[in-house]
Amino acid sequence: MLLLSGVATLLALVVAGWAIAGVLERFVVEGLDRRLDAELSLLASSVDANGRVDRSRLEQRISAFEQGPGWRWRVVGPVGTIGSADFPALDLGPPRPPHAPEGRRPENGGKRIGALEGSETDGSRVHARQVTIRSARGDVTLIAAAPREILTRPIRAALAPLLTALAMLAALFAAATLVQLRLGLRPVRRMRDQVAALRSGRQTTIDEDQPSELRPLAVELNALARDNEAALGAARQSAANLAHALKTPVATLALDLRDDPERAAQVARIDATIRHHLARARASAANLRTKTLVAPAVGGVVTAVSRIHAERALSFDVELAPELAVAVDPHDLDEVIGNLVNNAARYAQSRVRITGAMDPADRRQVAITVADDGPGVPANLRMSMPHPGLRLDEAGDGHGFGLSIVAELTNLYGGSLTLDEAIESGLAARVTLPVA
Repeated sequence: MLLLSGVATLLALVVAGWAIAGVLERFVVEGLDRRLDAELSLLASSVDANGRVDRSRLEQRISAFEQGPGWRWRVVGPVGTIGSADFPALDLGPPRPPHAPEGRRPENGGKRIGALEGSETDGSRVHARQVTIRSARGDVTLIAAAPREILTRPIRAALAPLLTALAMLAALFAAATLVQLRLGLRPVRRMRDQVAALRSGRQTTIDEDQPSELRPLAVELNALARDNEAALGAARQSAANLAHALKTPVATLALDLRDDPERAAQVARIDATIRHHLARARASAANLRTKTLVAPAVGGVVTAVSRIHAERALSFDVELAPELAVAVDPHDLDEVIGNLVNNAARYAQSRVRITGAMDPADRRQVAITVADDGPGVPANLRMSMPHPGLRLDEAGDGHGFGLSIVAELTNLYGGSLTLDEAIESGLAARVTLPVA
């Protein structure tokens, strides 16, 4: 748009400059023509009705006419030709019918006036005016010529301020165009920022209070966002349903075939294939634009887990900032926190501690730690704990998939799961998730 506007402005100014220069030249030429016509009138006053020239009277007129070098005159009549000795050659143009009007002025009172152009011996141009007077003995032609420099000099002098004014006008137009474009495109930039906020999860819709040209686009973008959210939810629900439907049967088969290594290996292969394709399905449906507050999710999980282990009177210490939020789907966050808190509650002696804050090593991540005061896990066994189906404690319920699910979900969102020894005793499970 800037390029098109610049080209259009430049063309318009060129045309305007050409037109102004043409008008200026016309006015200068008309001014010189009036001066030459006045001199021709003085010369004509020395010609009588019979076409004779009064030389004494002509000399008086000539002294008034010769205003500087290059000014010439000539009288051509029935009695001969008189005038300046170095009169320039003139282009008389095509022949005209007898008594036809010449130039731009019609016949008036027996006179025909026209403009002529010619050149000096040195190549310089001259401008002349000619008048033909009818007399009893024939026509008398009077010619007055002046150097064309008289025309070009004021035109050249006027071109410098004219070009300066046009350049200033071009700069003014360019600034006005730039301001107009910036103001006109401001709604587009604002919509671009809203689309970026929609993509990053900072807002859920685009403001539809837009200029009339952009309002349909905002409406369509909001409809697209709603359709995408619905399709994303359906895909996530399908992946979750398939995961839950296959997890328990495969885990049961794995436990039943522990004594048959060959079949157990086939079941493990099936499990790995299922998990691989489920991970791809869930990754394609991961909603990285969502925003979930951590404290309410942890509070709901703690309430549920404390009821499950109510007979043990466990204490749950929660230290979370109320504004702490992660870019994780609420259901996935519940599953991550639920598995970690439930595991910690199963092995805790008396207390489970849950903390969360921005990861000091990476401000784009939130670190959540769930620690218990139980017996803990030896360092050489912690690395294998997230493997699917692995249980270090065969007593009690469970299939050994809790930590593997946590690891899969955190990796899905670009986070990680780390198992370490708690400060007091027991196990500390630390997950990192992207900050919202």
